[in-house]
Amino acid sequence: MSTAHSKAAKAFLKNQKYAKWHDATFWAVRSKRDNMAQGLDEWEQLREKASQIKRHTITHLDEYLDLFSSNAEKNGVEVHWAKDAAEFNEIVYGILKKHDVKKMVKSKSMLTEECEMNPYLESKGIEVVETDLGERIIQLKGQKPSHIVMPAIHLNHDDVGELFEEKGISNEKGNHDPTYLTYCARLSLRNEFLTADAGMTGANFGIAETGDIVVCTNEGNADMSTSCPKLHIAAIGLEKIIPNYECLAVFQRMLCRAGTGQPTTTYTSHFRKARPTAHHMHIILVDNGRSEWIATPEHWESLKCIRCGSCMNTCPVYRRSGGYSYSYFIPGPIGINLGMLRDTQAHSGNVSACTLCLSCQTVCPVKIDLGDQVYKWRQQLDELGTANPEKKLMCAGMSALFGSPALYKMATAVSPLANIVPPFLMNMKLNPWADGHVMMKFPKKPFHSIIKDLEK
Repeated sequence: MSTAHSKAAKAFLKNQKYAKWHDATFWAVRSKRDNMAQGLDEWEQLREKASQIKRHTITHLDEYLDLFSSNAEKNGVEVHWAKDAAEFNEIVYGILKKHDVKKMVKSKSMLTEECEMNPYLESKGIEVVETDLGERIIQLKGQKPSHIVMPAIHLNHDDVGELFEEKGISNEKGNHDPTYLTYCARLSLRNEFLTADAGMTGANFGIAETGDIVVCTNEGNADMSTSCPKLHIAAIGLEKIIPNYECLAVFQRMLCRAGTGQPTTTYTSHFRKARPTAHHMHIILVDNGRSEWIATPEHWESLKCIRCGSCMNTCPVYRRSGGYSYSYFIPGPIGINLGMLRDTQAHSGNVSACTLCLSCQTVCPVKIDLGDQVYKWRQQLDELGTANPEKKLMCAGMSALFGSPALYKMATAVSPLANIVPPFLMNMKLNPWADGHVMMKFPKKPFHSIIKDLEK
């Protein structure tokens, strides 16, 4: 239903203290991004260059995928192709089963979230341990990410402290100091790294010219996931391929600045082949609808996304409604568009979560027309059969009102009569405007009359 997001947002806003904290937290990240962007005179030129690289690569993706896979295989890497989520999960399980893997440590990957890999492998008896601290926290809590870069941002240190006590990770009851909790997590994860049979990473970029994958983290967990186990599996969406290292230099300067307001990630790791002490490295290239999306003229540019999260950090709706108010596993402006590409019936409720302020596409480092795409999706809701009946009725009334000068003049002339209606009758549930607002006072003289008087 097209009201799904608004209902979930209403539940989120019941805790006003938390809602204000959430808004302020992400606006602070947006401000850091602005400081970083303003510190580079060539920032806008970098954005334009990044957009051109992505546009070129995606429109020539068959060539670059072939080049990437050929070079990866020359490096001794085994390359697999997955047409959808089900095939991806089966390939991963097949590799793990072949190597008799019982436990796999995993670096953060939104692609595996997309394919719901963890529950699939767990149903097959394989333990999957998330090693990104935020991802580990929400895994222990049984939740999904509320943000693609800061997945556990919806939890505070008391929430995490209580969780760690419950799971036996923390031994000092009541000690919720972030430094102490991080120390406890480090000790717990160190044992997981040392006892895992396999490690999995995602990939921020795949370099076609060399067959490398590049993984950017702030915690070093990707390096630990690949340096301890003897089997490395990398999952990468088709759209993450870029031509060469010259192109990587452009994105590397922008990714972290746009996402978290840092000059760069703490670790930028390159994986070209299996380590000498390891036995195998596998790369799985995943389609899962992407080749179809490329053929969508109005929306294919969503595939340019480098998953920095800056559109979420600036979005006034996301900041005030939280990640769990969206039906798609990726929230915010990019999630609205990717969700609609995935399933219009299931995710059309998210398109109302946009003011069309276009702040998202103003900050997007690869210039995706995010707000414009949301507007286009809105025009299709009636055709898709998911338009809100109340909004359709309101639009029909507005169309009649604004389409008739006589009716409009009459309505504006009598509108001040609404000012004498007692507030308890005006600000009630039957008036949708009263939900979160106090009804406006209508001016005694309409704007068009004021303008005419000025022209005399």
